[in-house]
Amino acid sequence: MVSEVNRPDPRAARRDEAAEAGGFAELSSSPFRADRDRLVASPFFARLAGVTQVVSAGGSALLHNRLTHSLKVAQVARAIAERISSAENSAALVAKLGGCDPDVAEAAALGHDLGHPPFGHLGEQVLDRIARHRYGLADGFEGNAQTFRIVTTTEVGGPVPRGLNLTAATRAALLKYPWARLHRPQPHPSELPVPPRGAAEPPQAPGSGSAKFSAYSTELAELEACRAPFAGRIEYWQQTVEASVMDLADDIAYAIHDLQDFHRIGVLQHAEVATELGHWLSRRAELAALPDAELADRHRRPGRSLESLRRHLQVKDSWITDADAFAEAVARVRAQLVDELLGIPFDGSVEAEQATARFSAGWTARLVDGVVVTPSPSPRTGHVTLEPPQWHEVQVLKFVHKRFVLQRPDLALHQRGQASLLVTLVDALDAWLTDREEVSRLPRRLHDLVELAQEEYSDLAEHAPELLIGATGEPVSGADAVRSLARGRAVIDFVASLTDRQAAAMLDAISGRSAQPWSEPSVL
Repeated sequence: MVSEVNRPDPRAARRDEAAEAGGFAELSSSPFRADRDRLVASPFFARLAGVTQVVSAGGSALLHNRLTHSLKVAQVARAIAERISSAENSAALVAKLGGCDPDVAEAAALGHDLGHPPFGHLGEQVLDRIARHRYGLADGFEGNAQTFRIVTTTEVGGPVPRGLNLTAATRAALLKYPWARLHRPQPHPSELPVPPRGAAEPPQAPGSGSAKFSAYSTELAELEACRAPFAGRIEYWQQTVEASVMDLADDIAYAIHDLQDFHRIGVLQHAEVATELGHWLSRRAELAALPDAELADRHRRPGRSLESLRRHLQVKDSWITDADAFAEAVARVRAQLVDELLGIPFDGSVEAEQATARFSAGWTARLVDGVVVTPSPSPRTGHVTLEPPQWHEVQVLKFVHKRFVLQRPDLALHQRGQASLLVTLVDALDAWLTDREEVSRLPRRLHDLVELAQEEYSDLAEHAPELLIGATGEPVSGADAVRSLARGRAVIDFVASLTDRQAAAMLDAISGRSAQPWSEPSVL
């Protein structure tokens, strides 16, 4: 009989135990470390250097791209995982909940953005609309679900024909939202009395499922298999501890490093941020007394956007939101972001670089120090979360980024152009797919993706027809309908695998604007 001490970790089981490593050079005897190595070696990971974080970096050393963002998330995730898995006040609870291996948390952090399409979240929204409204794919498109599809299905450079053959633990750790849009599990998380974060945001029409999810219908068997070792330890809709670590690390990195970027390039200005935060601090009682309608009607006035955030948090996250903690968070951000960082215009000097480094290091340390593990968290958070002071501070930092960067009209103008580019590229590729005279000269990768999707949707039609639902919510049947769904998924997979520059170059080429036929052969 195998003792409990020496019993193999069931989370280390790979998708296909019979598969050999083949030509892949394993760098570690640890299966979890091997997962990390496989993710880093993937071309999908390398392409993140050319994918927008907020705006296209264009090779700039001043802006994060998805690759540098992922590396920093991994750094934070490993620090959190090492801390909670060894600390006296959390180690036993972590083990009871399924464990937290630092290699797994780091691997998940490195891989969490593999599915992001060209132009980041803007591209995600555009491809979701196209998938649902043009192709009738009820699953639409979602970056987290695309990540899971890549590591289990469409990546072909691993040791098995499909996917990277990652351990169950790492696959589960990539499931930030461990459910499908509509189908699984039941009852669907969007229907719970208090839906988990992402399950029903923004408000969805009845029966339309989740706004955020981590698996398409084609990968549901993979989702259920990698979650099986955690049954009885966590709720069916909860993240694993390692997924919770990855999610929190992503939040921390996003809250800090995007602000750094836009300070560096002069977009985040001292005066406007100081006015918003200072006005709210000096008039918080007066602003709190304003009716909701008046607050919304004159939301551009100083302090009102921040008051709207406070009210939103009070409604959505009453489990932790506290008026005094919110005010203290605003005061801390005002002192350390506005007065200390933004107070010194970034000019590339030693002083400016040191101020930026102090801001990043200080805030990262403070937020990691605020990490706690809780046995019975609110559905709105994971088992690994932040103490109330740090939680409020993250909300305020993210508010500054959203209010003074993401809502800028000049960014909206830029993004509308990117959205138009993606729509036009999908149109052109779809026309090529339906051109009988030219279909034999399709880009080989697109041809292979069509064949893969055709096989997947035909298999669903035969063995799980209840999962084959169109965007209208009605079941899909018939060979023509299956081919249409497969074509749509293949085109979306193909476009989502491009970098920003590849998408633009391909549109130039396919529309006749490029004079050079031999470029980026890997995407053809």
